[in-house]
Amino acid sequence: MALGREEPWWEEGASGLRSGREISLGRGIQLHTGVSWSCPGPVSKWQACPAASGERAVLKAKVICGGRTGRLIKSVPAAVAHTQTLIDAQQFLEAYMSLRELEQLREDTWAPLGGLELPVFQGLDLLFEALGQAVEAAAGAAGKLAREDPALLVAAVRVAEVETGRTTPLGQVPRDWRQRCLRALQEGLEQTHFGSPLLPAPGALPGWLEALRVALPVELATAEALVAPCCPPQYNVVQLWAHTLHSGLRRSLQHLLAGPELEAADAFALLHWALHVYLGQEMMGSLELGPEADVSQLEPLLTLENIEQLEATFVANVQASVSQWLQNALDGEVAEWGREQGPNTDPSGSYYSPMPAIVLQILEENIRVASLVSESLQQRVHGMALSELGIFLRSFSDALIRFSRDHLRGKAMVPHYVPYLLAALNHQSALSSSVSVLQLDGAPSGALAPVEAALDKLQRRICRLVLEALQVELQPLFADLPSRQWLSSPELLESVCERTGRFCRDFGRVRNPTVQLLLAEAERAVVLQYLRALMQGRLVCRGADERTQAAERLRHDAAQLQQLFLGLGLEENAHCAPVLLALRELLNLRDPALLGLEVAGLQQQFPDVSEDHVSALLGLRGDLSREQQLAALSSLQAALPPSPRASRRALFSLVPAPAPAPASCLPSGSCARARLLSE
Repeated sequence: MALGREEPWWEEGASGLRSGREISLGRGIQLHTGVSWSCPGPVSKWQACPAASGERAVLKAKVICGGRTGRLIKSVPAAVAHTQTLIDAQQFLEAYMSLRELEQLREDTWAPLGGLELPVFQGLDLLFEALGQAVEAAAGAAGKLAREDPALLVAAVRVAEVETGRTTPLGQVPRDWRQRCLRALQEGLEQTHFGSPLLPAPGALPGWLEALRVALPVELATAEALVAPCCPPQYNVVQLWAHTLHSGLRRSLQHLLAGPELEAADAFALLHWALHVYLGQEMMGSLELGPEADVSQLEPLLTLENIEQLEATFVANVQASVSQWLQNALDGEVAEWGREQGPNTDPSGSYYSPMPAIVLQILEENIRVASLVSESLQQRVHGMALSELGIFLRSFSDALIRFSRDHLRGKAMVPHYVPYLLAALNHQSALSSSVSVLQLDGAPSGALAPVEAALDKLQRRICRLVLEALQVELQPLFADLPSRQWLSSPELLESVCERTGRFCRDFGRVRNPTVQLLLAEAERAVVLQYLRALMQGRLVCRGADERTQAAERLRHDAAQLQQLFLGLGLEENAHCAPVLLALRELLNLRDPALLGLEVAGLQQQFPDVSEDHVSALLGLRGDLSREQQLAALSSLQAALPPSPRASRRALFSLVPAPAPAPASCLPSGSCARARLLSE
């Protein structure tokens, strides 16, 4: 910003105005002041006279008005008018010289008249004030004058300095025109940039701040290169400019923040501008701004309360917008569930929707934008984003429940009910796999735990809705299992496998690893339906042949179910159907005395099996006495701890066992044991 400066004018001192006709303004400018108003010294003989009466004062006035002094006094009105003309023409030095000569003439007449002021001088003080106001006005336009008419600014400041530095006559109050100039410099600068109250229309604040970003550095450069050379060093022009601009801007912003609440864009723009742009290299942090600006002493543009207010405003407004955006995204997705076409697919054939990407992009972008302002704002927006994502997931789950309820109750005809549930499962999977983009660097690892828990809950709910639809499909087929028809023919389970395979044919459009979870849950749902049917006591074997048939049917059904789900892509170690092979051994065992070992082995493999379940299974045999059943059940009490290879997935605990009348149940122990003991 610095420009070359010429030799300052003030080294000539105030004597230049008194001692000569020609006054140097600096910069090679010479001012000719014309005829001197100085009065010769014969008046001194009047100063020795004693105090005169009124008549003597009048006489003295007549004497003074005669001769050369009288001629000068008679020319005072013309000199006053001429001085006013000089003031109006902004010829400050000439006007000031004229006023000083007039003042000297007035002073020369005071003593002889005993302090009596001639009427001709009564307007002199007003004329001085007029010049002071004109000098003050010139100082208020210092920036403009420094560019367009620096000589005028120099003259105004020089007059102010000389008047401030001189001793006023006859005990008059000193005219501190320097302070008037300094105040005028400040007020003029503030008026230029902050003259009108700052209440921009919504959305207009960024434009106002951008204009300041351009204008304030120009003002500081003007102060350093053009205004400072026109003023004495003690004016500290660059510092004065920097501090005045800062104070004016600060007051304007306080006025703004005391008004109506800002919109999100305006709050963000002000925060970013005040914390980064204003203090950055383009403005107050510029390397070109010399140390004389002393910007390190400036108080913060925004107080902590201001920042808190703006951050809260920004977050609240953004939260309202984000909530609406997420709801619109969900509404658009829900609207597609009832259409005639199935879900859209991606190039790999998986069900696809842009909704998960839109949701995460909205949240991630708001967090990123907040990071441009401050870490505190980023953390606030991050917390808001996770909260809104949690609300969105709950709304998504509730929408799925309504969708399922209306479909199952026949309130809405949904041609592609299950495919859209599977598509929702892919949406959940996409959110789960990408939610880590919302993790802040340095944030605790558990920051996303509530969202991850909500996503897991959503996944379980969607899977449950899919499995409920599968159960509705299969329930009529298991009504005849077990039965004599089941013993003699594989058709019953073949129908189950056919319908299950048809139901699950779209599972392949679900992405891994979710598809494995879904297939495993579907296979378990089929096995649970099978176990529920076995526990109903619909069939009791009438002999060894039927027990063998039942055992063989269990082996065949287990193999058929395994083949079905292997074909669907379920990994072998996730199958539940092998439980049927364990039950087969209970039926296939020929020596009832060994049943205790089989029952204990069953419990080791499936720890959630109960005495009621075992009792119902033993009832299928049809060949056990009460004592034999009690002996087999007693082995459950002495069973070894579960095997390390035991199933960790709930099976029997999800299967209701046949419940006898409550009266037959003991306060402790199983109803099965109580029933047997009561017989």
